[in-house]
Formats: sequence, structure tokens, C-alpha cells
Amino acid sequence: MSGKTYGYVRVSTRGQKEDRQVAAMEEFGIPAAHIVVEKQSGKDFLRPIYLQLVQILEPGDVLVIKSIDRLGRNYDEILEQWACLTKEKRVAIVVLDMPLLDTREGRDLTGTLIADIVLQLLSYVAQTEREFLRQRQAEGIEAAKAKGVRFGPDRIPMPDTFPLLAENWHLGRVTAVQAGRELGVSRTTFTRRAAEWGARNGLQRSLASQKVGRPKKIGLELCRKIELK
Repeated sequence: MSGKTYGYVRVSTRGQKEDRQVAAMEEFGIPAAHIVVEKQSGKDFLRPIYLQLVQILEPGDVLVIKSIDRLGRNYDEILEQWACLTKEKRVAIVVLDMPLLDTREGRDLTGTLIADIVLQLLSYVAQTEREFLRQRQAEGIEAAKAKGVRFGPDRIPMPDTFPLLAENWHLGRVTAVQAGRELGVSRTTFTRRAAEWGARNGLQRSLASQKVGRPKKIGLELCRKIELK
């Protein structure tokens, strides 16, 4: 292949530096004007600069990437992009971190087959590692929760009058709307916190408490039936 050679560099966050990838591209011999840098997470594969680059690639061009995970976020996506570039657009791919993944002309059939096999293996391993990482993160979160560690925004502190209002709510003496208004919180927040308070103190809402509120309206047809009786 005797087309143009492009380097694609991607970093996942604004805080990450692309220097290492760019230096690898320059060392490979790619001119600075042909090195494309994108600062975008691969989580949803919403990478406009990469997609624009793919559009301008022509048969015979070479796309150089530092590592295989620059092509996609999972096993299927990597294989899909590899097939799109090499089979449909007839573009060669060079993966700097894995010399076996090199589809430029001059490689024999054995080399091409090895590249395909290694690609599938590495893509599978990359996805498996990400799944293990998510599993370890989930296990770590569960372990932290078991130790009492809370996640998310800080809880709204409740005034000293909260326990009395929570008890009255459980006993049906006050509605959640009335209690929330007095405490300066929403009905949802009061209901959740009062339920937690009741569980800690062995209280459960009485049947009477569930009937507190506005009386239900009687439908017109039902009223007429009542009058006929």
C-alpha cells in the first residue's frame, strides 16, 4: 500500500495527556499534520474526530494506533471497526504496542492470519479485563456499604423536631406534606427519612396513618345510586 499514513490518538479525559501517544506516532515517522488527537471518552463511542478521520481514509492508506483499545470500547466494537477499515475501506492498520497487528502490504498470508487471530484474542482479553474491573468495583462498593460508607450527595440534616414529627406521621397524626412543610423538606424526603427512623425504632405506620389526607370524591353515578337506595 502506498497511500497516506495517519496516526489516531485518543485520551479519555481532559486531564489526561496525549504526549506519549503522539511521541510514538512521531517516532514511527508520521508527520505532525497527519496525527489526529481526540479527547473523548470511548464509553459511548461518540467520537466525532475519529469518525471524520475514517471518512477521509482511502484504499491504500495506513491508520496507526498506539493500542488496540483505541478502536472501540469492547470486543465486538473493536472487531467491527477492524473489519470496516481493513475489509470495506481497504485501509491498513498498524498497532504500535503489538507488532503482530500490522496489515500493511508485504505481509504473507500467514502473517495476515496471525494478525486476525491475535486481534480476536487481544480484544477478548481487553473486554474480560474491563468486566473484571467492573465486578471488582461493584464488590468494593458493596463491601463499603456493609461497613456503613455512604455514596452520593450528603444527606439533609434534620431539625430537633424531626423525631416527634416522624412518630406522629407513623401514628397517623400528621401527613407527610404537613411534616415536610414544617421541616422545610419535600414530602418524598420526609417520607423516606421517617420510614428509616421508624425502622430503627421499631415503628410501623398504622392503618389510621394511611387514611390521613383528603377524603376521596364520590363519583356522580355512585351518588345517584346512594340516593336511590
